[in-house]
Formats: sequence, C-alpha cells, structure tokens
Amino acid sequence: MDKDWSDKNKEFQKLITKEATFKDGIKVLLDLRDSLFEQITQIVNGYPKDAFWKMPFAGAEGYHSKTLAYSIWHVFRIEDIVLQTLILNNSQVLERGEWQKKIGAEIITTGNELSGQQIAEFSKKLDVKTLYEYAKAVKESTDEYLKGLDFVSLKKKFSDSDRQRVAACGGVSSDEKAVWLIDYWCAKDVAGLLKMPFSRHWIMHIEAMRRIKNKLCKMARKGVDPVAYCGFSCNHCFLGQWCGSCRTEYNTCSFATCSPDGVCPNAKCCKEKGFDGCWECSEIKSCKKGFYTPECDGANAAKAQALFVGKYGKKEFLKMQEKFHEKYEFTKTQEILGQDLEEGLRILGEICYNS
Repeated sequence: MDKDWSDKNKEFQKLITKEATFKDGIKVLLDLRDSLFEQITQIVNGYPKDAFWKMPFAGAEGYHSKTLAYSIWHVFRIEDIVLQTLILNNSQVLERGEWQKKIGAEIITTGNELSGQQIAEFSKKLDVKTLYEYAKAVKESTDEYLKGLDFVSLKKKFSDSDRQRVAACGGVSSDEKAVWLIDYWCAKDVAGLLKMPFSRHWIMHIEAMRRIKNKLCKMARKGVDPVAYCGFSCNHCFLGQWCGSCRTEYNTCSFATCSPDGVCPNAKCCKEKGFDGCWECSEIKSCKKGFYTPECDGANAAKAQALFVGKYGKKEFLKMQEKFHEKYEFTKTQEILGQDLEEGLRILGEICYNS
C-alpha cells in the first residue's frame, strides 16, 4: 500500500475516535480521498479507450485482475448505495442523474457477481468519461455528508429494516459473490463504514488500478523506440510507470496530459512534418513548443538531449543515458543540463566519450 495513503488512513481512523479530534480526522479523510481521486482523474484523462477494458492480470487473485472501468464503477456504486440507501435512506446519485443510461451500464449492481470475461464485456460498453463524472458526483455527495457529520452520529447502527431496504434497492446482486455485502455493511456502525468502504476500499482498488495501468504501459512500450520525439529517453524517465511512450496511444507525459487532444505538441509536430524526432528539424534551437516552452524548467535539458541524438545517433544516445544515470539521479537532469543549451550538449558529449 502507498505509504502516504496508508499513513493518512491510519491517522484519520485514530483521530475520529475522540470528539476533540474528530473534525481533524474528517479533514484528513477528505484530503486522502482527494489524493486518491486525483489518481483516477489522471488515469481517465491519460489513457486510450481500450485501456479501460483490458485485463493484463486476468485470472490472477486480487483486485488487479479486474479492469480500470470496472474498478471505477464498483468503488462508486458501493459508495452510492452505502451512503444514500443505507445511511441516509435517500435516492441514489445514480437514479437522480439518470447515470445508468448515460454511462451505458447494463446493470445497477456493484458488479461483484461478474467475473473473468464478463467484466471485460461489461467494461467495453461503458462510456468512461461519463462514468468518471458519475464517480465525481458520488464523491462530492459523500464529501458534503462527511463535512456535516457530527461525532455522535458515528455510533449509529443499522436495523433489519435498513437491511431490507438495501436488499430491495437492486444495487446488490443475489449472487453469492455479492449478497454478503448487505450483512457486511449493516453489521457496522457509521464509523466502521467510514473506514470501509469510504477510505480503505478506495485505496485497495486504486492501488489495483495503478498496477493495471503500469502493466499496460509496460506492454505498450515493448519493442517501441525508447527515444521520445522531444529528446528524452523513455527508459530513464520518472514517468516510466505512467507513460507508455509518445510513440504509442499510451502517451501520458506532462505535455500530453495538458493538451486538449491528449498529444504532446512535440510529438504532434514531428508526426505532421514526418520527422522521427525534433532533432531532424532545422528550427529546433528556436522552437518553443511543448517541452521546449521557455517557461518549462526542462526546456534546455530536452533540447540538449535532442541535439545529441541528431549529432551522434540514438544508439550512442542510449549508451550515454546509461552512463548519465549511473552518475546522476533523474531529478538532477534539468539542473545539470538546463542552464545553457550548448553547455548541456557539451556535458552529454563529455559523459559519453570520457566516462
């Protein structure tokens, strides 16, 4: 489990046990949920449609055996049902916004009853962007509830009529792989539900989503030229687990995720001009696109590396990268190469031939 998430989860659980620190605990919980949801946002905004129904760990034991789309659906259907139907005795967010139809989901359940290829087929039919908006609406509704929650309400328990109401809502399948959820939720008090599913459940599934996308990125990069259009080495980039390379559909570098079309400006320009990389362009030294934007701390570092490729070739570039990163951490790249373009190029050449 991610250490920061684990620490915040433990902290909020400890703080809500005492009335004097209860509100502080809720603030920690809200902060944790924001951090976790940001992971979902980055995944939804950064990956191609087919990434959301692929199952790189199909058949494995654990949450990572699912799909990205299923994971989002499952987490927020459970939260919607638990908060709105069980705790508040209210209509669900899914119903109020006609989200099922908009998302394209054939079920309204948590999805626990699905397995294997059923999960993949279910995921293929979902409009992921709309699913994300539903998840966001559920999160916002829960966050508002948490902000207004008082310490006394933590001890609220649930009755048989509450159990019957959840069973009747249709949100939990009667399948043995799902129906146990009703007793599990109703056996807890509100404090217990804050711990699971409003926090730890998120952590487990979002950790699994990270494993899925890391594997998909690794698969996408297999056999692909590791030299990015801008001049960076994908083999040495700190975004290696997030990005599948600008030469694939899994391009999630900084500028790709910031661009409206999801394509890095450097990659887009090279493709339009038929260039293998920015080093083939006569305008590279004056270029201000993408990673070469003057305000970007790594502009000169990226250009220096691209110029190195143009001068010595990719094979020597990758050899140089191995030597460079034996000597320096990736985080030092911009600091070492970014002060002056020509000086950066000289340093790279020196590392390549004098190491």
